[in-house]
Formats: sequence, C-alpha cells, structure tokens
Amino acid sequence: MEIRTQYLTVPEAALYLGTGVRFIRRLVAERRVVFYKIGGHVRFKITDLDAYAEAGRVEPVAVRWRGGQAVA
Repeated sequence: MEIRTQYLTVPEAALYLGTGVRFIRRLVAERRVVFYKIGGHVRFKITDLDAYAEAGRVEPVAVRWRGGQAVA
C-alpha cells in the first residue's frame, strides 16, 4: 500500500524549489518559510513553498535607453 503525502521533507523541498538542502535549513532557522514540526522532523506543504516563491517574485520593468544610459 502506497501512501502519498502532501508534506515534503527538507531534501524534497530543496529539490522542489531547485535549491540546496542547506538553503532550506537556513530558511527554517531564520523562520523565513512556513514549516511544520512533526515530532523531530521538519515538513513543508507544497502550497507554502509556492507562496514563499511567489512572495519573491519581481515584476519586469520597461527600460529605455537614452544617451547610453538606462532610463526606467
């Protein structure tokens, strides 16, 4: 019987975000990402990881060039 969980481990969260495990552990230590403690284990919901990534989204701006310099 296979149980599919909605919670990711630290290595799975790192793979999901395309980062290293060390970065994920730093986010947890600095309380910059939502996580769940289950016993002594740290787990993440995919929706929380998506929210973290979305919060870091930067909108593009139109850049014009005038006299060899960028003007926003």
